[in-house]
Amino acid sequence: MLIRNIEKFLRQTGMPATKFGRLATHDPRFVLDLRNGRIPRSDTERRVQEFIRSYDQEHAHVG
Repeated sequence: MLIRNIEKFLRQTGMPATKFGRLATHDPRFVLDLRNGRIPRSDTERRVQEFIRSYDQEHAHVG
């Protein structure tokens, strides 16, 4: 489930939900909307998953 992956990502990185939304989808309300039941389109979901993967790879050396 996308929101679960996002929530896990936010906990692990300490990134605010609004910043995540802005970076991943250009929508600072994206995570809040998901929390309130929004269902993203499949292309948006793929883009978000790719953002998480690429962010994890870029920051793997940190920590």
